[in-house]
Amino acid sequence: MADTPTDGPVIAIVETGRGEYGLQPLLKARASGLRPVLVTDDLSRYATSDAARGLIERTVHAIVPADTRDSASVTEALRPYAEQGVLGGVLAVIDYYVPVVAETARALGLPGLDPGAAHIARNKLRTREVCAGRGVPTPRFHRAVSREDAVAAARSIGFPCVVKPLTEAASIGVRLCRDADEVAAHHDELTASPFDMRGMAKPGGVLVEEYLTGYELSVEVLTTRKGPQVIGVTDKGLTAHPYFVETGETFPTQLPDPVRDLAARAALDALEATGHDFGAAHVEIKVTADGPRLVEINARMGGAQIGRIIEEATGLDLLREIIRLHVGQEPELTRTRAGAAASRYLTAADSGVLRGFEGEDLVRRLPGVRAVDLYAAEGAEVRRARSNADVLGHLVVRADTPAEAARWAETAALMLTPSTAAVPC
Repeated sequence: MADTPTDGPVIAIVETGRGEYGLQPLLKARASGLRPVLVTDDLSRYATSDAARGLIERTVHAIVPADTRDSASVTEALRPYAEQGVLGGVLAVIDYYVPVVAETARALGLPGLDPGAAHIARNKLRTREVCAGRGVPTPRFHRAVSREDAVAAARSIGFPCVVKPLTEAASIGVRLCRDADEVAAHHDELTASPFDMRGMAKPGGVLVEEYLTGYELSVEVLTTRKGPQVIGVTDKGLTAHPYFVETGETFPTQLPDPVRDLAARAALDALEATGHDFGAAHVEIKVTADGPRLVEINARMGGAQIGRIIEEATGLDLLREIIRLHVGQEPELTRTRAGAAASRYLTAADSGVLRGFEGEDLVRRLPGVRAVDLYAAEGAEVRRARSNADVLGHLVVRADTPAEAARWAETAALMLTPSTAAVPC
């Protein structure tokens, strides 16, 4: 593993994303003078190429094998570091592992989120129940335990409705259903497997919800010893129905201050209701004609490129400061820029074989382009996006104002298009 030139504290990252982007928590930790260890049940998930293996070798202090679905296994795997007095903290950047990390931190006496709050945020039904009970505006909802129950709930709530799993992430399995047949079919699809995307057992049933007519945004929050601090509000774009795939973000929001403040207040109320007392939160809100309504709480930093556009806009490296918080240090949240940034994601218009991306040379001529990252390789089979897991690449643009950042990013996304061919028989 890496010849880490420091005797700083060890920070354990329990699973992460893939590629260089996914390894950012480890890279940031090492750059901050910490010794990052990767706790994983399958290293091959990340060592997908010689380049990826080399990056891991240069970055990671150690690989710690454990059943990352089980906090007891993770705790015992990390106990030797704790007993040596070198374990400073443990962190999850992926939703699925937030409760595991909260329980591990509690067991080892490390900084962390209250485990009860972690479990509430991880389960969309529990979030709904707790927040509705505390008066936080939420959509009407029902947990359906059978196909017939789902159809009856949809008819009671009204069409169209949203049918989703209780514990997936990245919009996986979230679908707008316009009639009983679509509800029944989607219920069957969601309940066909007892396991989620990361191989964890799923709670039974599905969540049937009122469809909120409005636009979506997210509120980025960091809770420290000083209490919850709103980092900002992010404008979000989504694909056309029936799915809810994110097409991009703009930070800070272009919305007027009263709307921004109401959304932030709703997010803080939701976090207080669930007992969120430590670390980052990414709270998704829909602004409707009746005001802001809670979509969901993610008890971790905003995913995809949200951290990147916050840094481009403000100079605040939020991921670095979250890492510092998790090893007991006080985060530094001073902003060094007063600009804006936007991200846009690339998806295939049709299913087929990827022939490549057209227009990359044109995009790089635009002002303010800070990143163009294409994940999918030529020859890969792709499909029309049904969740954020189907995104093929992203770009990031920086500008002086949110409106400019958004317009330049939209222009770039229109110029950079995936090209597909039909799958050969």
